[in-house]
Amino acid sequence: MDLRCSDSVPCHNQKANSVSTPSSEPLRPGDLISDQAEGNSASKAKPTLLAGHALSSVPAELGPPACGAASLNSESSGGGGNCDAPTSESLLEDREVSEQIGAQLKLLPMNDQIRELQTIIRDKTASRGDFMFSADRLIRLVVEEGLNQLPYKECMVTTPTGYKYEGVKFEKGNCGVSIMRSGEAMEQGLRDCCRSIRIGKILIQSDEETQRAKVYYAKFPPDIYRRKVLLMYPILSTGNTVIEAVKVLIEHGVQPSVIILLSLFSTPHGAKSIIQEFPEITILTTEVHPVAPTHFGQKYFGTD
Repeated sequence: MDLRCSDSVPCHNQKANSVSTPSSEPLRPGDLISDQAEGNSASKAKPTLLAGHALSSVPAELGPPACGAASLNSESSGGGGNCDAPTSESLLEDREVSEQIGAQLKLLPMNDQIRELQTIIRDKTASRGDFMFSADRLIRLVVEEGLNQLPYKECMVTTPTGYKYEGVKFEKGNCGVSIMRSGEAMEQGLRDCCRSIRIGKILIQSDEETQRAKVYYAKFPPDIYRRKVLLMYPILSTGNTVIEAVKVLIEHGVQPSVIILLSLFSTPHGAKSIIQEFPEITILTTEVHPVAPTHFGQKYFGTD
């Protein structure tokens, strides 16, 4: 008797102690403002991952136009954002690119949920409400994975039944820094995951005459040099804005080895530029693709 076997089918808190926003005093271009408020006590930094600045020689974030967008600094310039979701072949190529860049570039494991969120963000027909909802969900996934990169220490707790449980908790001395304005979209996701975390801000824009990156505002926890820093910037195109922000952090005593850059999308050029400048920094993103959705700022913040 001829017996044939068919293939089986596999089954498939809320009080935030962030740094205050800029005061109403007018800021002169190039001013760096130091935070005078007292910060949380920080334990000894453990570099587990990576290790008058008014006018810089590095050009501002002015990559080639992509999908109708004028520049990466989408919060300050208009853009259309008519990008299709990458194909499976392009995703494979992106994975190979990330492997070529090195271990400093970390990608979230791809699944259908992340792919769907990326698709909605890239869809020009998506409403602003759907865009923001999907962006917030994707930001939350990136932030949670970023927290996994921070150092933990073992601890012992007692349950209500009297049982001793050996667990872990964050080491003290973590903070977030957002690159305004698009980076501010990631602040709430960080606060939702890590209550009472300190958050600093950096404002970097291109000079209208020289088209060079200029730091207009910077405010950090006073002991930021002892902290691990989650640097937040959703879209990396050329990487120049992030490079300038890291230079400001270094001026305040932060080592690149304790900086984790949280991003939603990155181009190969942007990731390579940052890692070539700071080989010890860690970049965490969901996708490396030549075409980045640079309309993020307009659609999230509702700017023109």
